[in-house]
Amino acid sequence: MGWKMEWAGREKHMGGIPRKMVFLAVGAFAKAAATLLNTTSVHNAHTLIRLVRSRPPGVPLVTVSNHMSTLDDPLIWGFKGFPSLDAKLARWVLAAEDICFKNPLLTYFFRLGKCIPITRGAGIYQEHMNEALQCLNNGAWLHTFPEGKVSQEDAPIRRLKWGTASLIVRAHVTPIVLPMVHCGFEQLKS
Repeated sequence: MGWKMEWAGREKHMGGIPRKMVFLAVGAFAKAAATLLNTTSVHNAHTLIRLVRSRPPGVPLVTVSNHMSTLDDPLIWGFKGFPSLDAKLARWVLAAEDICFKNPLLTYFFRLGKCIPITRGAGIYQEHMNEALQCLNNGAWLHTFPEGKVSQEDAPIRRLKWGTASLIVRAHVTPIVLPMVHCGFEQLKS
């Protein structure tokens, strides 16, 4: 795919207005899907909210979770009390290039949404892993799905890919790592 558009992912792109619009729209969708159309139960949400809002300056956060649906992100951030409408607090996320970056319009949208394209199977030293590492080196929050693909099997978590671990090890400051598990997203009504 030839549409990199790193510039669209920059905070200052067009004064940050397009990014804020994307997070308002997608955050509202996530809130509606998680709280109005479905029943959501979150355990230890306060830990995630505290780390997102007030971890020490310069300390990156890495959250990792299983992957049940292509809508896991953004819906996992739609629970009550989570600042999912705030683009400044929002996570960066590794996203499948073959799904989210198929054409220039999708590429622009997902870049505004702080998504970093990852080519599945291309290894831990692919071009955009350096972009993810730079986010961590800037003290940002990065979410990953280390299984590497959607899995709706009712079984233990699959073998994890190396990418997340390599980012944690290579970061200038050791990130805070918060594992998360969710279930039921394959049954969402939207």
